Amino acid sequence: MGETVLVTGGAGYIGSHTALALIKAGHQVVVLDNYVNSKPGALDVVSDITGESIVVVEGDATDVDLVEKVLRDNNVTAVIHMAALKAVGESVDMPLEYYRNNLESCMATLEAMRNAEVWKFVFSSSATVYGDPDVCPIPETASIGATNPYGMTKEMIEVIIRDLAASDDRWKITSLRYFNPVGAHESGRISEAPVGRPNNLMPMIMEVATGKRDKVMVFGDDWPTPDGTGVRDYIHIMDLVEGHVSALEYLDDQDGYDVYNLGQGRGTSVLELIAAVEEATGLTIPYEVTDRRAGDIAECTADPTKANEVLGWKTTRTTADACRDAWNSQQL
Repeated sequence: MGETVLVTGGAGYIGSHTALALIKAGHQVVVLDNYVNSKPGALDVVSDITGESIVVVEGDATDVDLVEKVLRDNNVTAVIHMAALKAVGESVDMPLEYYRNNLESCMATLEAMRNAEVWKFVFSSSATVYGDPDVCPIPETASIGATNPYGMTKEMIEVIIRDLAASDDRWKITSLRYFNPVGAHESGRISEAPVGRPNNLMPMIMEVATGKRDKVMVFGDDWPTPDGTGVRDYIHIMDLVEGHVSALEYLDDQDGYDVYNLGQGRGTSVLELIAAVEEATGLTIPYEVTDRRAGDIAECTADPTKANEVLGWKTTRTTADACRDAWNSQQL
C-alpha cells in the first residue's frame, strides 16, 4: 500500500515532476502551494498523464493550522517539503524575505506534522549548503558552509531537522541535497516554467532558443575551471524526482535523520551546456560574458555514491537527454 504524501510547493518545477513520479510509483499525492513560484496548470497535466487525481490546496506552508488541516483531512502519512524561495542571486538582495519564508514554512510544516502525528519527512535541501567546496566531487561528509542566504536557509533547516529527529525517535527524516536539476518530463507537457525572469541557466538558454531574449549572460569566464566558466552537476529532473521516491520508500528502514546527494556525479561548464543545447536544437545560442555574480562559486559536483548504495538509486539520463527534453517541452 502506497503512502499518501503531502508535497508542499508541489505545483512548481520540481514539485510537479515529483508528484508524477510518486503517482507512477503507486503513492497518492496531496499538494499545498501558494503559486508564488508556480502556476496551477502543471498539476492538471500530471493528473492527465497519470490518470490519477491530485488533491490541491492553495495556501501557504507558513500557516500551521492550514497545514495540519490538510494533513488530517487527507490522512497524509509522509511529507516532502519543497515550499521555498529559491534564487541564489535574489537571496543576496532579499535576505530577510528568504530567511523568514524558508525557515517559517519548514518549521510550521514540522509543527503541523507533530500535531497530526505524521513522522516521515523528506526535505528538499541543496548542494549550496557545501558553499565553496574543498573537494569535488563532494561527499555528504564534506564540511558545509553556505555562501549565500538561500543556501544558509537550507543549512539552518538541516540543523533544525537533525535536532528534531534526535529529540524523538518517531521522526524519520531525510535531507536530499540537490545539485542542478534540468530538463523536463519526456512528454514535454510539464517543464521548468519560471514565474518572471528565470534565474537558472537552462531556462535562460531556452529563452534565447525560443527568441524570448537575445543572449545568455555568462557570469564570469575567469573561474579556475577548464574553460573559465562555472561548472555544475546537472541532473535530469526525472532522475532527481525518482530519487525522492527512493528516499521516501527507504524511510521505513531508516532510523532518525540522514542526508543524501542527488547528482549525476559529473560536471558540465556553462559553455558546455550552451553547446549541448545547440547540439539538441540545431540553433546557435548567442552569449555574453559579464561579471561574476554574488554568491557564486567555481565548481560544484556531487559524489552520489551513498544514494546509489543505500537508496538503490542511480541516474539513468544524460545531460544531452536533459537538453533534448527541455527543448521538447518548449515546442508544445
